[in-house]
Amino acid sequence: MPEYCVTGGAGFIASHLIRALLAAGHTVRATVRDPEDEGKVGFLWQLEGAAERLTLLRADLLVEGSFDAAVSGVDGVFHTASPVVVVSGGGGGKDDDVVQRELVDPIVKGAANVLRSCARAPGRARRRVVLTSSCSCVRYCHAATLNESHWSDADYCKSYNLWYAYAKTVAEKEAWRLAKEHGIDLVVVNPSFVIGPALGPRPTSTILIVLALLKGELGKYPNTTIGFVHVDDVVLCHVLAMEDARASGRLICSCDVAHWSEILGSLRERYPQYPIPTECSARKGDDRPHRMDTGKVRALGFPPFLSLQQMFDDCIKSFQDKGLLP
Repeated sequence: MPEYCVTGGAGFIASHLIRALLAAGHTVRATVRDPEDEGKVGFLWQLEGAAERLTLLRADLLVEGSFDAAVSGVDGVFHTASPVVVVSGGGGGKDDDVVQRELVDPIVKGAANVLRSCARAPGRARRRVVLTSSCSCVRYCHAATLNESHWSDADYCKSYNLWYAYAKTVAEKEAWRLAKEHGIDLVVVNPSFVIGPALGPRPTSTILIVLALLKGELGKYPNTTIGFVHVDDVVLCHVLAMEDARASGRLICSCDVAHWSEILGSLRERYPQYPIPTECSARKGDDRPHRMDTGKVRALGFPPFLSLQQMFDDCIKSFQDKGLLP
């Protein structure tokens, strides 16, 4: 069975991907910032097959060469490591420094570091790299129906402080440049807002926002129209991108597109016990209606996407099971 490297192993998507790869019989090398931090990575050792076929290696997105050992000799690399939770940039000074240091640099420099490590590794002609990008690299443009040919306007993202979208767009374009320069077989998965059950003891990434909304910790919900997708579908798309020789270029991975008002309206009906906010943020620039065309991945045999209700129900049940919600 092939051996794969998964970066950012303790992350939301990565941990689900590791679980699926181990269940399929693969050997996995996962990179984390601190393999000895039981509080953050201990849950990975509870996954079926982990004791026999999982190795955790130390790596840092901002340290050049720190992924060399992890990618050397593997059959494929999944680069999923990335900060996700959106940081609201300010008008200058300290806020801009924080955005650059905690969001932009790890996303942009991290992707480049991993690609350069792959380029240095022996046998790269036989190795595919699957990069976890985002629909945020696609949806900030003027088309009503979006497909893999569309790219977000980086200047638009900067003008509305959409720093996650800006960083992911710059990072993906640099990844494609490096792949071409070094002859790397790169396939990119562009998932929308990922929802589903938490594996780790503490939620990370996109589902942190869901938990905050359910607990009433956000006074206003985001004025955002966005696609949503179940983490199980994101994992399946990554595996397809790695293992199907027909997969190439970018692959949009998204279920329905909706405004947060629609999502929360449905959740209030099904979960009336939670203090879900009723007021929408006045923030502009992120609420344009659009549609995601998933014809490319469906042409590869991808099954119907799991529903909005299932992804949120699975997410909320995991919060309840972990005692994060009553």
